[in-house]
Amino acid sequence: MSKKSASNIGNQSKAKLGEQIRNIADRLKQENEVQIKATSRILGAAAQISENHDRLVNEVVDMVEEDLNKQTQTYQKDIYTVDILKQQFKTLREAKNYFKLKATSWESLVKKINDSSSQKLVSETKPQFYHFFESNSMGKFEHDGKISEGFTVHLEEDVAEIFPNAQAVNEALRFLIRVTKKSC
Repeated sequence: MSKKSASNIGNQSKAKLGEQIRNIADRLKQENEVQIKATSRILGAAAQISENHDRLVNEVVDMVEEDLNKQTQTYQKDIYTVDILKQQFKTLREAKNYFKLKATSWESLVKKINDSSSQKLVSETKPQFYHFFESNSMGKFEHDGKISEGFTVHLEEDVAEIFPNAQAVNEALRFLIRVTKKSC
C-alpha cells in the first residue's frame, strides 16, 4: 500500500468520524429542543392549573360567604322585638293566636317567641336518626316514631356526625352541585 492510499483511508475515516460526531450533535440539539418545548408546555399547564385553582378557591369562598350571609339573614328573621310584633299585628290577642302562645304582655310574647325560635334552631341541629324500610327505590322511613313515605338515604355514622339533619345534607349537596357546575 502506498502512502497516498493509506492517507486517503485515514482521511475517509476522519470524515466518517466527523460526520458521526455531527450527527450525534444534531440529535442532541433536536432532543434539547424537544425537552425545552416539553418543559415549556409543562410550565404553561402548571400556570393554567394554578390559575384555575385560584379561581375555583375564590368561587368556593364566595359561595360559602353567600351561604353564610343567607343563613345569618334567616336567623335574623327569627328574632322578634315588641316593635316588630306591633307593626305586624293590631292586637296582642291577634299575635298570640298567630304564634299559638299564651302571654300576658307584648314583652312576654316576644320572649316566648324568641325562646321557641332558639329551641327550634337547637333541635334542628341535633342529630336525627332514621330507620329505613326498603321497598324498591322508594320506601317508608321512620323519624321520631312517625312513618313517612319517600326516598331516603342511609348515612353512615361518621357522615351523620357532620351532617346532623336532612337540611344539612341537602345544603352540602346543593353546594357541591354549584361548585361542579361552575367549574365545568
